[in-house]
Amino acid sequence: MYVCKKNSMVLETLILEAWQNRELLKDPKYTDAVKSVIEEIDKGRVRVASPGESGWVVNEWVKQAILLYFGIQQMQTWNLPPFEFYDKMLLKTDYKELGVRAVPPATARYGAYIAKSVVLMPSYVNIGAYVDEGSMVDTWATVGSCAQIGKHVHLSGGVGIGGVLEPLQASPVIIEDGCFIGSRCIVVEGVIVEKEAVLGANVVLTQSTKIIDVSGNEPIEYKGRVPARSVVIPGSYTKKFNAGEYHVSCALIIGQRKASTDLKTSLNDALRDFNVSA
Repeated sequence: MYVCKKNSMVLETLILEAWQNRELLKDPKYTDAVKSVIEEIDKGRVRVASPGESGWVVNEWVKQAILLYFGIQQMQTWNLPPFEFYDKMLLKTDYKELGVRAVPPATARYGAYIAKSVVLMPSYVNIGAYVDEGSMVDTWATVGSCAQIGKHVHLSGGVGIGGVLEPLQASPVIIEDGCFIGSRCIVVEGVIVEKEAVLGANVVLTQSTKIIDVSGNEPIEYKGRVPARSVVIPGSYTKKFNAGEYHVSCALIIGQRKASTDLKTSLNDALRDFNVSA
């Protein structure tokens, strides 16, 4: 699936050199390298973040290439009556050949990878993002720059998956295989939602959000990561401030998806088991 290691190393070297000295972008060798990286991202052969044995690894040089691409692209106008666009970035095309269903006015930028069998309802996918096979990006959901969406994920209506380009070392949001993200959820700041987790409607997750497992006798607190197969709903806890005590938002893990339930059915049933809306 990925570009051969030798070619990848050559591209990485050229991108790093251009990042340190933008004058090099006057040389077609470097601008061609930038464009080649974007093409590799678009085709899914290079990723901003890759799964590894010890977790996800951020490929900073790929984000550098995206930022350099913004610099070398020229503004232009597209007329798609009755709409008009004025931007530096091209849009993805050839959805039929890609095996992707794109419902008007779904929009994905060139440089975002959309795998076969993905369904894009009227939604938006930004450059650098990766949406794997069989996933659904539902109506008015947004997949931010560099976000990584796994296989058979359902992003429900109005979901906001945050993007990141800078700082370079910052991790993108990662939604692993088989997750169900409920309506109007917001996941930002590099939060990782692990395999087959279920987020109920309106869950908001940032790096500072407390994610509290309340399914056992004692609470267990997480930050920046939702454990695999967790069922999560919005919650709150009391925090003392100078002006008094107030309720602060958090997320509550109220249980685990049942292994006995069929995967496709359990995405919704996991919430119904706990009388939680999707």
